[in-house]
Amino acid sequence: MGALANILKPVVAAAFVSLFGGATPGSAQDRLAELMTELQSAEPAAAEKLVDEIQLEWSKSGSAAADLLLSRGRKAFDAGNLDAAIEHYSALTDHAPTFAEGWVERARAYLEVGLYGPALADLETALSLNPQHFEAINGLGVILETIDKPVEAYEAYSLVRSIHPHHPAVTDALERLEPVVKGRKL
Repeated sequence: MGALANILKPVVAAAFVSLFGGATPGSAQDRLAELMTELQSAEPAAAEKLVDEIQLEWSKSGSAAADLLLSRGRKAFDAGNLDAAIEHYSALTDHAPTFAEGWVERARAYLEVGLYGPALADLETALSLNPQHFEAINGLGVILETIDKPVEAYEAYSLVRSIHPHHPAVTDALERLEPVVKGRKL
């Protein structure tokens, strides 16, 4: 496992210990904690709506400048201009280093261009700020699977499932990796 285990172990521990991490104002933090709790027991249709609300809360930085950089980065990413997206997200992480969503979005852009080391570093930072950020943990699983670390990827995907039981990509990933991790039944 090596260096990757050093990333995954604190994430796994923090996600189970911490209900929420990050720099969200009091009532928004309480609302996010409620949403995360509801997500764990929600039916699939309700989970989709909860995820939309959670992602909306995660996208609120509390700074107009940071929100603008996040918006510009997402627009550039969606337009396929990954260099510009990375530039906007880098400005965002410089401007608002405690805003987990900036790190998650830059990691997503890095992943898209195949820069796994920087993506892992950004996900580690994001997860230190928000240990229950299931999209960050999912991104970690994707990278671990891509670099042929199936056991660690399976652990990451399992952690996502414990937070967001109906995450669409995770069910497929766990089914795909289970024979590799647990062995094939004869």
